[in-house]
Amino acid sequence: MIEQSFIQELLERIDIVDVVTRHFRLRKAGANYTACCPFHNEKTPSFTVNSSKQFYHCFGCGRHGNAINFLMEHSGLSFIEAVESLSAHAGLQIPVQSTVYASVSNAGKVATANPSVEEKTELSSPSVDLYERMEQAARFYRQQLKQSEEAITYLKTRGVLGQTALQFGIGYAPPSWQNLSGVFADYPFDDPDHPLVHAGLVVAHDGKRNHDRFRHRIVFPIFDRKKKIIGFGGRALGAGEPKYLNSPETSLFIKGRELYNLVHASPAIRKSGRVVVVEGYMDVVMLAQYGIENVVATLGTATTATHIQKLLRHTDEVIFCFDGDEAGSKAAWRALETSLPQLKDGKDIKFLFLPDREDPDSYIRKYGRMAFEELLEKSLPLSVFFCNGLSTRVNIGTSEGRARLIQLAGPLLAQINAPIFGFMLMKRVSELAGVDQNQLATFLKTGKKDRPSVRRSEVSRPLSVTPYRRLIQILLHSPDYANRIDMNLLLVSGDQSEEKALLIALVDFLGAAVRASEEELNLVTILSYFDQTSHHDLLENIIRDVYVKDESWNIDAEFIGGIERLREVHRRSRIAELHSRPLASLTLEEKNELRQLMLS
Repeated sequence: MIEQSFIQELLERIDIVDVVTRHFRLRKAGANYTACCPFHNEKTPSFTVNSSKQFYHCFGCGRHGNAINFLMEHSGLSFIEAVESLSAHAGLQIPVQSTVYASVSNAGKVATANPSVEEKTELSSPSVDLYERMEQAARFYRQQLKQSEEAITYLKTRGVLGQTALQFGIGYAPPSWQNLSGVFADYPFDDPDHPLVHAGLVVAHDGKRNHDRFRHRIVFPIFDRKKKIIGFGGRALGAGEPKYLNSPETSLFIKGRELYNLVHASPAIRKSGRVVVVEGYMDVVMLAQYGIENVVATLGTATTATHIQKLLRHTDEVIFCFDGDEAGSKAAWRALETSLPQLKDGKDIKFLFLPDREDPDSYIRKYGRMAFEELLEKSLPLSVFFCNGLSTRVNIGTSEGRARLIQLAGPLLAQINAPIFGFMLMKRVSELAGVDQNQLATFLKTGKKDRPSVRRSEVSRPLSVTPYRRLIQILLHSPDYANRIDMNLLLVSGDQSEEKALLIALVDFLGAAVRASEEELNLVTILSYFDQTSHHDLLENIIRDVYVKDESWNIDAEFIGGIERLREVHRRSRIAELHSRPLASLTLEEKNELRQLMLS
């Protein structure tokens, strides 16, 4: 059986929009994505996918669930098969234990390996006890804040209003070593395996008495997406070290997956269409107090890929806000490197650097909300920060410096999976380096093993017979044809070949790239963009196979022929779909459609 914690991690790591779009096309509709439902026939889209909640729902037939449910219902996979498929795409290895359970949904419990086990687990899971203990500790800390003049004075000095402290559940941990012993009757003075130790509230010592982790600190509770407390952050009062202390990683709390205030900031993020990412608890608290509520913070760790994925599910614009010192610059560059593989076309990641010796907390208290919002509007797009960052590391006025620029940019450009953005960024780098974009693509490939030349071959071989391969060859010769292909002919069930998947990806890339740039695309450029994808080997094989020759091919006729063959594939697929259902279950409209398809 598959461990519950792994299922939760998997659902957080993957994006349901990506999962669904591997099977059919979705269209953006406000904060959601829509399409005609794949589970019943309809002409008006009622199938909705919510990226922030990682959930799909059809208002027509009522089907709903998460990414695992979708694969089970749409592709007919078993629970285990669906998890294995998603794990492979997410790059995760499935842990197996003998006494685990397989709960699936968080938003709609549709798929489960064993409902009775799940129900039993929800009643008896150790996590339930940990959540309750975290809430008890939080209540204790909030009560202690009311009784501590020192803590109240500190918060007032920092400008925190009482209403704000209440809003964020801020508390205070007294200086004594075992304060929580007055809260929990079973306080583990010498038990290293007690739930309070596993929750990170108590520190266990070999041969010594256990003690509270948080002492003489302002305490900030950390909530998960279900608004349950999973950890705490503590800010020392006085000269205590370390200044900031977080809960350790536990079964509830993994720093690289969580963002402070995300669950409470979600409505403001959706409303504003952007999220501001800062570094500290007090930055979040003070920005929110001044009316900037779409703000989150990392939890004492560098920005991770999971952080980026979560943020991009909630909004199309992410602004990282860093201090203007050297440490802030280094942290920003690490965030940029982490962001590159997660970028998607249509998503914006920006960087804001505050004046020297300022952080978001101090800046907004000095200058107010309007001044901070003006800074947000001047944030650097990732592409600008990328080019500026590389340019400052080399002497761009020399040939050696420009060559070094290309060397530095290469590994970073190779990580980008957003074809249009990657195309535009490569164009900008080529301008900085003073080389042609096609030359740059060639330079970046130099040194790669087993990389055949993409020079046009004059060897003429018989063309492959599939319409997908024929159209791919035509598009490689004349990219403009991409805008003449009806994607509805490709987005049908049935044939799920690699050639079909490549054709869909190629049409998407070429159609967008042709619109985005007046520069002519060629084989080198196209191949470079598919270099890090699963399509690369097949694309390279097709390029080697044969090239369309201007003097011997009627390209337009070949294209029309390929489209007609696609229509035939579409017709047969639809007939097979209708024939697979009992005749009595077909509507009158479907029966007429079947009759027309059989006669055509």
